[in-house]
Amino acid sequence: MAYYLGIDIGTSGSRALLIDEKGAVRASASGEHTCQSPKPLWSEQAPAEWWAAVRKAVPEAVRKAGIKPEEIKGIGLSGQMHGLTLLDANNNVLRPAILWNDQRTAAECAEITQRAGGLKELLRLVSNPALTGFTAPKMLWVRKHEPKLYEQARKALLPKDYIRFLLTGEYATEVSDASGTLLLDINKRAWSAELLSKLEIDAALLPKVYESPEVSGKITAQASAALGGAVLPGTPVVGGGGDQAAGGVGAGIVQSGIASVSLGTSGVVFLHADEVKTDPEGRLHSFCHAVPGKWHMMGVCLSSGGSFQWFRNALGQPEAEAARKSGGDPYDLLVAQAAAEPAGSRGLCFLPYLTGERTPHADPYATGAYVGITPSTTKGAMGRAIIEGVCYSLRDSFEIFKALKLPVREVRVTGGGAKNPFWRQTLADVFGQGTCGLVAAEGPAYGVALLAAVGTGGFKSVEEACRATVRTCDPLAANPAHVKVYDTYYPHWQNLYRALKGNYERLAQAAR
Repeated sequence: MAYYLGIDIGTSGSRALLIDEKGAVRASASGEHTCQSPKPLWSEQAPAEWWAAVRKAVPEAVRKAGIKPEEIKGIGLSGQMHGLTLLDANNNVLRPAILWNDQRTAAECAEITQRAGGLKELLRLVSNPALTGFTAPKMLWVRKHEPKLYEQARKALLPKDYIRFLLTGEYATEVSDASGTLLLDINKRAWSAELLSKLEIDAALLPKVYESPEVSGKITAQASAALGGAVLPGTPVVGGGGDQAAGGVGAGIVQSGIASVSLGTSGVVFLHADEVKTDPEGRLHSFCHAVPGKWHMMGVCLSSGGSFQWFRNALGQPEAEAARKSGGDPYDLLVAQAAAEPAGSRGLCFLPYLTGERTPHADPYATGAYVGITPSTTKGAMGRAIIEGVCYSLRDSFEIFKALKLPVREVRVTGGGAKNPFWRQTLADVFGQGTCGLVAAEGPAYGVALLAAVGTGGFKSVEEACRATVRTCDPLAANPAHVKVYDTYYPHWQNLYRALKGNYERLAQAAR
């Protein structure tokens, strides 16, 4: 039997997952990473940690699956998007990678917009506004603040593509991840020579661009040895996908009208498009899909599960201790308290902007806020307000879809939050639309394993692979009574950001 390996370079860890030729998951394993924040708004990671995690996870997954290395017919790569990894002429990493959630580049974003000739012209060139998370602003930041280091740079790679280089010796990327650099002409599915010229970025810094199922290289003898022989030299490695496009494939979001909501550290709304769709205000991302010749639109809440993680860490010590004694999960206890509160959290609202925001505000200075605390506010209400606030933030993207006349007939929920029925029900109620889960919600690693199967002949197309393997389950209908409550609160919640916006940058400057 043929097997396919998906490797996902996440923010907190890397994961290796093996599927068989029918799409069944045979085994998975993970290795952890750490993040550093040497200054406020900064987020960095050592690329060596990605490689160490891959070297741990891949042999472990192969061992757990009980298969022979020669049975692995293809490998797909996914990873956190936008991260900047700079290599010198000897392929040494020049500095820690600057990650997707780093917010230091507000000035560089303004510079890019100005150099491009304004927002309208930037959207014409690359279909997206300049956002602090994207890769191009990071390149300009390094050039401005670390010029001697920038002069040494010979290649700029995204996180998964650095791992590709270590596996294959090839400098390569693919269209979905490259879309998030702000340097790809997504209409042509190629680097934008015009914008590179305007930004004075040498095109030689960038890797070759492939379609996601295309073979981009083969495992080298050195990489095979580093992985303990778990995969053989010559095993094909396909382009793969940025984590969101790969997750879209893994969730079967490969035809119009189907959207996914990923509830992880960040929250992402993902919608397939058969042709390029650009939000004229630049609120949504317009990227190439991992499906050849297709695109997707995406909205992002930067602190989705991250907001609830903060809540657990800051206020959940009693629940953590109770869970430690019982062997339970403190998250389950906190969510149970939230579920006991009424819809609307008794008027308490939460803005989930702990690390700035992308959609629809593109504001690196935005911060989290509770509004509506009274003497009767409970911890349960505070927890429920976070869940509702995250769902309101994700609804912002759906409202833009409506304004752009992009229909959504089905919503599939993935990520860690999808495992909790209360989170999913709240999403359905805030959206006013039913949701469903996935039988095998395995995320980006599953999606790129399918891409590996397509690229090495296991399936004729990405669409065929998804039809054969992806199954939905657990449909949840919206609660009409709760829909009415949330429709009342939602516009008031939206107004809170507008009311606070003028203070965010001033507070950030005062805190420095």
